[in-house]
Amino acid sequence: MYFQTQKYLILWSKTFNKHNMNFTNWQAFGKAALVALLSLSLSGTEVLAQKGKWVSLFDGKSFKGWHSWKSDGVLPQWKVEDGALVLTEKGGKDLVTDKEFGDFELELEWKISEGGNSGIIYHVIEEEKYCCPYSTGPEIQVLDDAKHPDAKAGKSGNHKAGALYDLLPPNDFTAVKPANEWNKVRLIIKDGKGESWLNGKKVVSFSTSGSEWDALVANSKFKGWDGFGVSQKGKIALQDHGNKVSYRKIRIKEL
Repeated sequence: MYFQTQKYLILWSKTFNKHNMNFTNWQAFGKAALVALLSLSLSGTEVLAQKGKWVSLFDGKSFKGWHSWKSDGVLPQWKVEDGALVLTEKGGKDLVTDKEFGDFELELEWKISEGGNSGIIYHVIEEEKYCCPYSTGPEIQVLDDAKHPDAKAGKSGNHKAGALYDLLPPNDFTAVKPANEWNKVRLIIKDGKGESWLNGKKVVSFSTSGSEWDALVANSKFKGWDGFGVSQKGKIALQDHGNKVSYRKIRIKEL
């Protein structure tokens, strides 16, 4: 491939080891256009997220935009402390967004207590017939791998921190930081595909529907669960698993 003006050859492509590489004449092409070209050239290796505007889901001082599962407000076991949403003890129920999201990119930080367990659940359907957010929404595991027994349960590590819980293990068990330290999550759901990142490492990639997804569910504890992982839109929940956990710097970008 090449692109040429009357005076200059400004763009051409060659193949090396079965990979296409684009080249440009910097002076002829111009800086702005070159930046656009580089963006296109790298598109094959980019993560799923591209467009949208970041919106804060937590203002650092209130529960605006959140409620406890099937509740009118937020139960007292959830607190706002030092700019974080904190579950202080069991009984607060899962904290759920007021709004539903379809395709999105979510970023947040979590800190689990020693021996603690929690989770980030997406595409949650809040209806009376479902007992809990995890009845319908897949979960990104939040766990103290060192001291919670769930880290050794499941299959091939699919209950460890960063796992798509009971469906896929993280590809790097060392990505997680210890209890009482902050971990950064990036979760991207777009066009039937999902990615989860933990502390800058992409640890899980998956399909959110179709035969690949169906096979994952069929080989998990969720087999036969009516409504699990079916909806491509829903609320986001922070799990009350009975242990102290903190979440902060929560923002989302709809895609």
